[in-house]
Amino acid sequence: MALTDTAVRGTKPNKKPFKMYDRDGLFLLVNPSGSKLWRWRYRFEGKEKLMALGEYPLVSLGQARELHLAARRTFAAGSDPMAERKAEGEAKQREIEARQREADNSFENVAREWWKWWLIGKSPRHADTTLRRLEADVFPAYGHKSINSVTAADVRELMILVEKRDARDVAKRIHETTSQIFRFAVARDIATRNPAADFKPRDILAEAQTQNRARVDAKELPELLAKIDDYNGDAVTRLAMKLMTYTFVRTSEEIEAPWSEFDLDEARWTIPADRMKMKTPHIVPLSRQAVEVLQALKQITGNGHFVFAGARDKRKPISNNTILYALYRLGYRDRMTGHGFRGLASTILHEQGFEEAHIELQLAHTKRNKVAAAYNHAKYLSQRSAMMQWWADYLDAQLAKGRNALVV
Repeated sequence: MALTDTAVRGTKPNKKPFKMYDRDGLFLLVNPSGSKLWRWRYRFEGKEKLMALGEYPLVSLGQARELHLAARRTFAAGSDPMAERKAEGEAKQREIEARQREADNSFENVAREWWKWWLIGKSPRHADTTLRRLEADVFPAYGHKSINSVTAADVRELMILVEKRDARDVAKRIHETTSQIFRFAVARDIATRNPAADFKPRDILAEAQTQNRARVDAKELPELLAKIDDYNGDAVTRLAMKLMTYTFVRTSEEIEAPWSEFDLDEARWTIPADRMKMKTPHIVPLSRQAVEVLQALKQITGNGHFVFAGARDKRKPISNNTILYALYRLGYRDRMTGHGFRGLASTILHEQGFEEAHIELQLAHTKRNKVAAAYNHAKYLSQRSAMMQWWADYLDAQLAKGRNALVV
């Protein structure tokens, strides 16, 4: 007679193991310990076999019958049910191992191995900057993916996204570094191909900025800063260029600034909404060096309305072209503009690992509605103050390098 759940549940163990038969060879083995095990005895190719189907009550009577029926169907089809189950288990194990290998070979893991290999012989600063760039942009985008799952589209979309924040040079370096990582992986049979080799940066990035947005490369910054510092033209113009390097505001925002916007004791410049491109108020934390520039300007134009008062008419600010023409005099026609300092700051600060939200807010790129404007203009102020001081110190270090180069 077939078993019932009541009978199975109520059966008590004896001093010796015993069996309770159900049907078609399925039985319950009851051990002295109290364990109740489902078993099926069958013969395959002349050999007797005993198949385990689970333990009661984790496997109920109904479930044991379903497992038994599936095994019998495999048997009827001419296959050994135990061998089939073993093969399925091995296949699942191989799948688990494959997934683990895929996780171990994520783009980020491979990239970090490449970086350890690549940094030998590189300067600590260069090596650290390269890793920071990966951590800031590349890893969040596709670092989690298996390296063989990263596509040319992944690389392309990241480059376009980075270009939109006015960091074209960073986008080009992302392509270069990603390609190096793939070559490293292909050479070691970790990756099958290099998708970054499917295109060149110029295939997707916009042309280099035109004259009104031209800027020098970061490597040319030391020489530029030294030439600005030695500028022998009008003092207000020289100080205007220096303040622009430290604050990277838009040209119109700087040259039209009245003294009333500055609080030198608090080291803060507050630009009202009606003077901003985004039509929301903007705070510029002033570095120690920026305050020193303004203090020097105070001696020249402090009795008037405008910080950068015109040489001929103190009631008007200097013109939009004053800084541009000064850069021309320094030999940077078609190579650098006032706006170029914004692009340089964006590129270098992103490369140094500063938070994108802090950089974008300081560049006044973030779009804010009128309700949020009263709150957001002071957002991340402490972090932005620290970032602006780091930037000023960085510029001073570059200036020192430029001066040494000029002396040599």
